[in-house]
Amino acid sequence: MKRFLFTLILMCGIAGVSMAQKAGYINTEAILNKIPSYKTAQGQLETLRTGYEKEVEVGWQKVDELYKTYQSDKVLMTEAMRKQREDEIINKEQAVKELQRKYFGQDGTVAKKTEELLKPIQDKISNAVKEVANEDGYAVIIDSANNPTILFLNPKYDISDKVIGKLGYK
Repeated sequence: MKRFLFTLILMCGIAGVSMAQKAGYINTEAILNKIPSYKTAQGQLETLRTGYEKEVEVGWQKVDELYKTYQSDKVLMTEAMRKQREDEIINKEQAVKELQRKYFGQDGTVAKKTEELLKPIQDKISNAVKEVANEDGYAVIIDSANNPTILFLNPKYDISDKVIGKLGYK
């Protein structure tokens, strides 16, 4: 309900602004799909992600193997041997969790590489949007790709092609 009210207020605000000024929208996904360096970056990220996922999966398989072996041998072990094997399993599990955090955490390798590869592209798009907005007198430009609460946008206000042209792509 709060999201609906926020969207309603935003749309009313845009409607009020649009009476005095122009409003437009872009589709970032459509723009990104026209940029070859974005596709290259996505491929690099997918390769990186896949490699790390395999490495983590192998780690989890080893933990699983250790646990299964422990379960089958548990009845034959002394208390000290059980404790040692349990500690080994716990340590291996913690190592795999740490590896996951290292690769896929908020500040992990994948997040850093994503930032490194995509930020320059996003900055170029942002600058192109600002240039188009300033040149054509737009007061508001909305990204339709990232806002699922927008119910309808008239295609005549889509300036994605202008932004793509400003970036030097067709």
